[in-house]
Formats: sequence, C-alpha cells, structure tokens
Amino acid sequence: SCCVDEVAAEHAGAEAVLHYGPACLSPCRKLPVLHIFGQQPLDVRRCAEAFQELYPDQQSHVVVLSDVVYAHAMGELEKQLCPLYPNIVFSRVVWGNPRGPTSPREVWQFGRQFPVEAPGGLQACAMFYVGAEGLALTNFMLTWNCCPFSSFDPVTGCGRRETLNVNRALMRRLYLVERARDARVVGILVGTLGVAGYLAVLQHLRELLRRAGKRSYTLAVGKPNPAKLANFLEVDIFVLVACAQNSLLDSSEFYRPIVTPYELELACNPAREWTGNYLTDFRDLLPGACAHVELPPAIPAAEAVPDISLITGEMRTTHLCDSSAPLLSPSTALACRDQTRALAEISPAASFLESRSWRGLEQQLGQTPVSKAVQGRRGIAIAYEDEGHEQP
Repeated sequence: SCCVDEVAAEHAGAEAVLHYGPACLSPCRKLPVLHIFGQQPLDVRRCAEAFQELYPDQQSHVVVLSDVVYAHAMGELEKQLCPLYPNIVFSRVVWGNPRGPTSPREVWQFGRQFPVEAPGGLQACAMFYVGAEGLALTNFMLTWNCCPFSSFDPVTGCGRRETLNVNRALMRRLYLVERARDARVVGILVGTLGVAGYLAVLQHLRELLRRAGKRSYTLAVGKPNPAKLANFLEVDIFVLVACAQNSLLDSSEFYRPIVTPYELELACNPAREWTGNYLTDFRDLLPGACAHVELPPAIPAAEAVPDISLITGEMRTTHLCDSSAPLLSPSTALACRDQTRALAEISPAASFLESRSWRGLEQQLGQTPVSKAVQGRRGIAIAYEDEGHEQP
C-alpha cells in the first residue's frame, strides 16, 4: 500500500513506523514515520538525452518530478541538465505538512516541494516526470492540467510526451459530478484510517449531504471492489475518502459510480464553482485550507430555483436545507397514513425496498392455511428412499 498502515502499528503498540516501498507521502495522524523508498536503477545519461530531445529549447521553464524510487538519482541528473537549462527546477521529496508559512511562489503538494520561477507562474511551466505510468502521474496531470507533461520510463529507457487527453478525463469526471447531483442516497466509503484529517472530512461530507437534502451511509468495506459494493443497490453513488493517489478510482466496472470528495462538493455546494483546478487531496476542502469554500445560507423551498438534470432531463431542487431542522418531516395533513408509505417518504432506502418485487421472507400471518405436519422424504439428495431405481 502507498499509505502508512498506522492502524496496524497501533494494534502492535508501535511508537514509530518504518514504511518500505512506494508511498503517496500523505501525513499520518499520530505516529512518526520514516520512509524507505528503495533505489531503483536509473540510466541518468539516457534520461538526460531524452530530456534534450523533448525540450530542444534550452530556455524552457521545466519542473522535473520523479517517482520516489528514483529520487536518489535526481541529484546526478540535476548536475547534467542545470548547466544546459538555466530555467529548469527540480522538485524535492518531502513528507508531512510545511513547516511554517509557504511562499506564494513555492509549491508544496503531494510530497513534492519546488519553487516556481517562471514569470507566468506554474501555468507557464512544463512538467517532466521520471517514472513509469501509474496513479502518481495521473494525479499530477489532473491536478496541474494546465501544464504540458512529458515522461521518461526508466524500465524501457524511452521518453515521450504524454498524449493522455486530460480534457477527456476531466469530462468524464464532470459527468460523474452530474450523476452526484441526481443521486438521492450516497454511500461514503472509508478508504483510509491513517491519513490525517479523514475524520474531519467524513463529518464535512455528512453535513454537506444533509444540507443538500441527500441521505448518506458511511461504509467501511476495506478495498472497494464491484462484488462488495453491489450489495448496496439502494445507494445511487459512492464517494471514496482515500489518499490523493487512490481517490481517482476507475469505476467503469462497478454497478454505481465512485466520485472523489471534491467532485461531491462540486455537486452539492452551490458556492463551489469549477475553475479548471482539480483537487485530489481531501484536506484542501477542510476549514482553514486554501481551497475551502463555505456553504451558503439555506434557502426556503418556496424560493428555490429548480434545476434540470443533464442526464435524465428531470427537474430537481437545488436549495440547501437548514442544518438544524430534520431532513424530511412526515406530513400531518392526513389523519390516517400508510405506515410503509410514510417510512418510504422518510427513508430513500425504504422507498427503494418498496419498489422491489421481492422483499425477502415475509411471515404473512393469518394468510397461510393451517395444515397438519406430514412426513417428508428420507435419504440423501442423490437417492431418496421413495424414488424408483432403474434395474441394470
């Protein structure tokens, strides 16, 4: 796992954790952690040649990123490229939160720290990634989607311009945002128990869904797979609370879509607008973070402006409910109400159960005629005693 298993360490009574192998560098809650990435071989000369082929202009502003297993060779690569490229910047692998306030022209994200020296800011820089294709590269490309990306695969020794259509990937994610707007029941998947701030973001998502008039259920199912989540058919969409790399889960094989906390906030928080910047770290959504957006005041239902779903074409309300009031209050206009229908109005899960043709084993007391007990078959299923047997 790329995340530190702090829960298992606490079960063993550990006072510190040594984490071997690849890591997402997400900060932990309590225990101090020492990361041991390992040192995979890197042909620095071939990497420098690939960089020069991809960036023939020596005045280019380029930020060099790397997988953690190749961080040991970045110093030697820097010695070869810095004399030729005066505007090149190498990122440093760091862990934890910044110590003190960061400079506006300094980026500290996803365990990487680097200064931005281009006149136009980070958008005027290109990104060069040293490592194989994977979740880390996808996370970087979606977050810094305004920057052109190139990569060098140390295993194959080939450099290439990343031709992944980021806009198409973003369109897919924005489609999931529209699905989240249509959802009535949302399942919150707890994908991590060790990343700092996961409890705060769970509470934030529950309050966000409550204000949006949606039901939420918190589920701890371990690593999500289609078989596990197929057991919750009444859930319209899931939101995964995990580290930045594992949040971007491809849900094409699942029966219900899986979105990130940022996508859910785009769907349920009217004050959150799409600016082109994609956030994969859920800690950026919490109060006190630079990307936190407060929920607007609640709007009465009579003043709410209806919205049209772009998927189903049906009308939906977009007003926010009062957080101090109950989510749905049963009507008292009628003196006699059907108990099942009243429960369905309160709970979308009960409404879903009412619409199913098979609702489980029902007692049907008083509807089944009484009969005396009779003797059943004897023997095993392959040969009951009352069955005839063919003569050989």
